Amino acid sequence: MSKKPKQFGKTEKTFSEKIFKILSKNANKPFNYKQIATILELDDTKSRNEIIKDLKILAAQKLIIEAETGKYLVKASSQQYYEGVVDMTSRKSGYFVCDELENDVYIPFINLNHALDKDKVKAYVYNRRSSKKPEAEVIEILERAKTEFVGVVDIQKNFGFVSTANAKMYTDIFIPKNKLGEAEQGDVVLVKLEDWPAKADSPFGSVIKVLGKPGEHDTEIHAILAEYGLPYDFPIEVEAYANKIDTSITPTEIANRRDMRNVLTYTIDPKDAKDFDDALSFQVLENENYEIGVHIADVSHYVQEGTILDDEAYSRATSVYLVDRVVPMLPEVLSNFACSLRPHEEKYTFSAVFEVSSKAEVVNSWFGRTVTYSDQRFSYEEAQSIIESKSDVIPAEISLTGKEYKADPKIVEATLKLDELAKILRKKRMADGAISFDKVEVKFNLNENAEPVGVFFKVSKDANHLIEEFMLLANRKVAEFIGKQKKTFVYRIHDEPNPDKLINLQNVIAKFGYSINMKSKQDISSSLNNLLKEVNGKKEQNLVDTLTIRSMSKAKYSTENIGHYGLAFDFYSHFTSPIRRYPDIMAHRLLQFYLDGGKSVSTEVYEEKCEHSSTMESLAAQAERDSIKYMQVKYMQNHKDEEFLGVITGVTEWGIYVEIVENKCEGMVRIREIKEDYYTFDEKQYALVGEMSKALLQLGDEVYVKVKTADLVKKQLDFNFIRRND
Repeated sequence: MSKKPKQFGKTEKTFSEKIFKILSKNANKPFNYKQIATILELDDTKSRNEIIKDLKILAAQKLIIEAETGKYLVKASSQQYYEGVVDMTSRKSGYFVCDELENDVYIPFINLNHALDKDKVKAYVYNRRSSKKPEAEVIEILERAKTEFVGVVDIQKNFGFVSTANAKMYTDIFIPKNKLGEAEQGDVVLVKLEDWPAKADSPFGSVIKVLGKPGEHDTEIHAILAEYGLPYDFPIEVEAYANKIDTSITPTEIANRRDMRNVLTYTIDPKDAKDFDDALSFQVLENENYEIGVHIADVSHYVQEGTILDDEAYSRATSVYLVDRVVPMLPEVLSNFACSLRPHEEKYTFSAVFEVSSKAEVVNSWFGRTVTYSDQRFSYEEAQSIIESKSDVIPAEISLTGKEYKADPKIVEATLKLDELAKILRKKRMADGAISFDKVEVKFNLNENAEPVGVFFKVSKDANHLIEEFMLLANRKVAEFIGKQKKTFVYRIHDEPNPDKLINLQNVIAKFGYSINMKSKQDISSSLNNLLKEVNGKKEQNLVDTLTIRSMSKAKYSTENIGHYGLAFDFYSHFTSPIRRYPDIMAHRLLQFYLDGGKSVSTEVYEEKCEHSSTMESLAAQAERDSIKYMQVKYMQNHKDEEFLGVITGVTEWGIYVEIVENKCEGMVRIREIKEDYYTFDEKQYALVGEMSKALLQLGDEVYVKVKTADLVKKQLDFNFIRRND
């Protein structure tokens, strides 16, 4: 780690900081006092004499050297250069984030020098005389995080400006008249940032796509995708290529595969699913063990390396699941038809087949390409009915057909046995230190116009856990099979939690009477599971669940295996969802390559692909969250006159965040809107304190609120404070 920079000398009137910045920006070029005065736009004798004096002081402090008579350079050891990323705040300042530095360094607005949020930059760090805390100045923008932005255009006579709803985007974008395209006043547009002249207040750009009018449903959904650089349709040539692929099941190809069409096989998926990635097969062996097949769509059979189809799939890297639609990674002819393991159809699959004992111990594993036939399609609700009732009767209200029917007795028997084995596998995982995140998911009932007419919560039950456990088993065993051969592979890794984040979590949950034991890795896992169990069903559940997830490290893809902390696995990969995740396609290709005797592939090539896949996964997750927020705001627009019971989920100096209990919609109550007292923010108590009553508004408190504003464009809710729930 580099040493901390020295403080500049303290003189009554000094230009030393500015001089040092100029010399640092031009590290290899010597400057005399005249050149520095010109840059600082100073031409009076007094200021020039001050510059000469400060140059001598800096040289005496050995921060700069006199390279030639009267010309100075920054001394090599004084150059506090670092490369890192800008993390903007919503207040026009930012922080410089760098692995070499212990703490993030504050960047005042004046020092940003046109850097934007998440840009990769070169900066230098210095200590201000007026403060012990260092500051950073951006010297060079190495790489823009993004060059395309979504915003609303305001058209003047000879030009336009585009302003975004992103609080971290501190500038609007200037659009010359000839680059407005077909945009009309007030349109939501996608603009490309093209230039930012040194003395210009705003960057220059051009309109590359008109998305529509603000507030219109398709406009806002397309705007969410465009904001994260995600597509919403396929290029014509990719669709054409996919449509020409031979998707027939041929005797020649069947001969190259293990034929499992006669083994009982079925799928369990969400009732509205169209892309069926996975199926389970089940049969009892002569030795009374069970053969359980995890059969995955053989996407890599159709998506061949080096094709435009593969390039497009890699570029997207994941399907994006928005509230009202799926933006698939693969064209529909593959994702919903050829690859999808639809009922009563033969399919090419890539399988992990296990011999499992009655104690859920894996006795043997087999991996390879297969051909399978799905005997039945079940929804999670139908499978759950079998598990709960132990009956073959599927009631009409949950039946996919809308009518009561009797399930095949063999499938009923298989489902009950698979459930029994899954529960043993889950219990083992928990005993090994896995953490059980069964976070409640917010879902919407949409009408034919994709408008939210109701909210419901999706909760994982036994049928979900059944599928989850066998997918986890396949993912783990595939990774283990290759990992133990020490060959390059695509792992799904998850690091241990950051201790600082756990301490922050402890500080919050202590207010509700909970605690975390941080003595050992096992103690942390055990106490986190206890915490999640204790809060289940309580008013603070969603808050604690969310904060606990945030305290975890982010799972990502890598060729460097460090295991998966959250699942308590030494080896883990993603193998089971190749229709919607590109890393699974890579896993299939590598597994087949190694099964065929191939040598270990280039780690560098696959690490780059892993990083890209992790980045795209993160962007997709942000888009998904934005679409949920958008729907919540849209839903609350129709409930403006109603009072709602909510829980305080955040406290800041400008107000409180409140989450409504019945629908999980979160909004802000501004501090000035709370009329019952004059409140101020107490950082130590993490609460608002009433000046007269000394009453507290703190995390977990229940309050009643009404919708004040519901801004669809900003995806923002503001509430009026009604009263406490005393």
